[in-house]
Amino acid sequence: MEVFKTICEIREFSIERKKRGERVGFVPTMGFLHEGHLSLVDEARRHADVVVVSIFVNPTQFGPNEDLDVYPRDFERDAELCESRGVDAIFAPSANEMYPTVNTTWVEETSLTKRLCGADRPTHFRGVTTVVSKLFNVVCPDVAVFGEKDYQQAAVVKKMVADLNFGVEIIVAPIVRESDGLALSSRNKYLSVEERGNALAIRQSLLDAKSAVADGERDSTKLADAAVSRISRAGGRVDYVEIADPDTLEPLLEIGDEAVMLIAAYFGATRLIDNARF
Repeated sequence: MEVFKTICEIREFSIERKKRGERVGFVPTMGFLHEGHLSLVDEARRHADVVVVSIFVNPTQFGPNEDLDVYPRDFERDAELCESRGVDAIFAPSANEMYPTVNTTWVEETSLTKRLCGADRPTHFRGVTTVVSKLFNVVCPDVAVFGEKDYQQAAVVKKMVADLNFGVEIIVAPIVRESDGLALSSRNKYLSVEERGNALAIRQSLLDAKSAVADGERDSTKLADAAVSRISRAGGRVDYVEIADPDTLEPLLEIGDEAVMLIAAYFGATRLIDNARF
């Protein structure tokens, strides 16, 4: 496994492998890897000959009062995990390498980003789409894998790729959960033991909603209210519970053939997200 710190190095690596006729798979991450990230690596391997993982805590997707400075980092551990999973190359640039001057050019999706996680974080997705665009231009992948846990992010990236004609196939891999059902997240480490147990109310709310839909419930408001109630009783502070069209993310008053339920809630100071398709 090779580790590259500069844009020139990783671009040269990818172009050389593509010249050999190999297909390059890419998994962009912010590091502090867990089994969820590694499942994306496995998925990339199924669709590519070469797998590149980026480890970069992107400053432009954090707001002024968010956790950039304390976001967990452990590069040595990340590198060991990548090597154990057969990653061919890590791209681990510095912030100065990715943003050598004041950034005045941005890539912005203007529809899917207005709701849910974008409602109170107006610059978050602009930072995501900009850095993903930069990484695609740098790594030159044929296929890139994103996780379904960040449902809105995956939808935004797919829309960006389609609208801007990126030659990258986007694959969205299923959520990976801990044994008790909590969605894996780098931020889970911030939870106290009590908060960790209480946070299971998010997953249970999704399961309750899926069960209700299977039994014939179609009223989105009733389903969302039940989820809010359950999470609140468990000590959580709900950011949003929405039932939306799985492609446009527009809210649905009534569930038809397909829908996605998306939840964001705080337990203590930790914001967790999860979702389920119906």
